[in-house]
Amino acid sequence: MKNLILSILFFLPFLTGCQKSLEKETSGAAVKSSYYTEPHRPQFHFSPEKMWMNDPNGMVYYEGEYHLFYQYYPDSNVWGPMHWGHAVSEDLVYWEHLPIALYPDSLGLIFSGSAVVDWNNTSGFGENGQPPLIAIFTHHDMEGEKAGRQDFQYQSIAYSNDRGRTWTKYAGNPVIPNTEKIRDFRDPKVIWDEGSQQWVMVFAAQNHVKLWASPDLKTWTHLSDFGREWGSHGGVWECPDLFPIQIENTGKTKWVLLLSINPGSSNGGSGTQYFVGDFNGKNFTLDPSFAPLVTGEKAVWLDYGRDNYAGVTWSDIPQEDGRRIFLGWMSNWDYANVVPTEAWRSAMTLPRQLKLKSTATGLRLLSQPVKELEVLRGAAYSREGQTINGELDLGSQLGFSPSQMEVLLEVELPEGAQTDFGIALSNPKGEEYRIGYDAVQNKFYSDRTKAGAAGFSEKFAAKRHFAPRTSPGNTLRLHLFFDVASCELFADDGEVVMTDIFFPTENFSEVKAYSEGGEVNVSEMKVYPLKRAIER
Repeated sequence: MKNLILSILFFLPFLTGCQKSLEKETSGAAVKSSYYTEPHRPQFHFSPEKMWMNDPNGMVYYEGEYHLFYQYYPDSNVWGPMHWGHAVSEDLVYWEHLPIALYPDSLGLIFSGSAVVDWNNTSGFGENGQPPLIAIFTHHDMEGEKAGRQDFQYQSIAYSNDRGRTWTKYAGNPVIPNTEKIRDFRDPKVIWDEGSQQWVMVFAAQNHVKLWASPDLKTWTHLSDFGREWGSHGGVWECPDLFPIQIENTGKTKWVLLLSINPGSSNGGSGTQYFVGDFNGKNFTLDPSFAPLVTGEKAVWLDYGRDNYAGVTWSDIPQEDGRRIFLGWMSNWDYANVVPTEAWRSAMTLPRQLKLKSTATGLRLLSQPVKELEVLRGAAYSREGQTINGELDLGSQLGFSPSQMEVLLEVELPEGAQTDFGIALSNPKGEEYRIGYDAVQNKFYSDRTKAGAAGFSEKFAAKRHFAPRTSPGNTLRLHLFFDVASCELFADDGEVVMTDIFFPTENFSEVKAYSEGGEVNVSEMKVYPLKRAIER
């Protein structure tokens, strides 16, 4: 008996430790999943665990990981002193939250920027024969701004030799001081240009962008400016991205410049326009065939919804992959600080592959959800040859919640159609969100005017949002993602995109397809339930 007691006493600390370890692991898993039950929390879009988030930053691929840094304020659910939050993913679907990467310092807050792999160690920051990761960002001197100075923003760099887990800021910062004293002088995006064998940086300067070049990421020379006479100028220019991309099925390469603007977008507030042209190592020039679709419009828009802003693309995607992958902030500065979420604010859009295509309206960027998202699909509900005239109740047939689903529709419109066709989500409270196509106007629309909470901003749900249809023909293709409090439409293979958020006071539980003003033939319909992107 004595020996038994001694044995129990000997193993008791070990058993207690195992129990505590198990409790800690179980508790961690519970904490990890519990915030996914918060009202309006997206289930398969990236969102911060808590507090405020806006622009995606520093998006770079390295050693099997997609890095996502982002504008982050860890002490409040509204905008404040900016840090770089950090997360990584192996597949663009399941994300691991990591500690804050960059904190404010004596030079200022950490505003938006980019990151690259310095494969040839041009910077000299690499160690043990391994290339460093280099982050390029805007320092924002808040005290300088408060003092009325104009030169309170400038570009700086930091480097990492442990796969982005820790960062060291360069002692010679800033690498591009604001000698011109331009008030909005920010958001650097850097690429390596094979053609001119140099690093090229593009950043926003109030109403245009500036292009700079460097051999080592530390010493920079001004190349040229672009944009004062082009595009929409309803607000401040922000978050540019410049990259080469092949025109589909041609082998020819053009350069694309993404440019976010706030306010002044097509449906109000924040939005992203783009330009297609050529870059010769010094100047970016517009392609002669590139022009807005709408007469009198000065811009071509990447997304006609209200909630896709400040988006940029990942750098260093492997050549064998070859995709240009984009991610945006799923909100709008018209109301971002006051939307009805408490523990956190904001999410990112779904990652999207950008393609350049020659269309009936000229060279256009297409946006398509990345194929990796298919891992979230459950068993499909499928229908073919369905004629709709009026309403078709889908909710009773699906067997799963419409608040988390993917919908693919191919619709044949009759000649001279006068129909208004779409998908409607609703709940027992009478709240409803509609997204569809109006054949009379030849426009897609997103309608959140009755979709739930909207009193937090008079600008949020005042009217429908429209997007012109650019693809000819009577075959309409709609690809939709619904995620609790958001909808993303990719129409006609991504020629037209709309992203909108909404806030039903009770999750949408009913769904229908409708056709008003005439019948349409749905040649193919597939609806997939989508899993949470929290655990495999």
